[in-house]
Amino acid sequence: MTTQNTFLQVEEDIIKMLKTVYDPEIPVNIYDLGLIYDVDVQDNGKVLITMTLTAPNCPAADFIFEDVKMRVEAVKAVKECEIKLTFEPEWHRDMMSEEAKLELGFL
Repeated sequence: MTTQNTFLQVEEDIIKMLKTVYDPEIPVNIYDLGLIYDVDVQDNGKVLITMTLTAPNCPAADFIFEDVKMRVEAVKAVKECEIKLTFEPEWHRDMMSEEAKLELGFL
């Protein structure tokens, strides 16, 4: 397996795990909500997740971050997960997948 394929597989495995993380107040996973802006898999096994929240004062923020870190670090090739929180661009419901919009009744 080439290095490129390895990175793609690890990224795919990470995305599968991110799709198991839910905001406790919303019945849709954080990936389909559009809260994940970037997944950067580095050579040394470190992963940098750039993400946002639906609101800056999200009461579940600590829970979500801990869940993301725990699940991403459970991926075999991942040694460490760092989360970078950003509010640029600000999240809006157009960032959700079609499935999420359908689940929440926005379609």
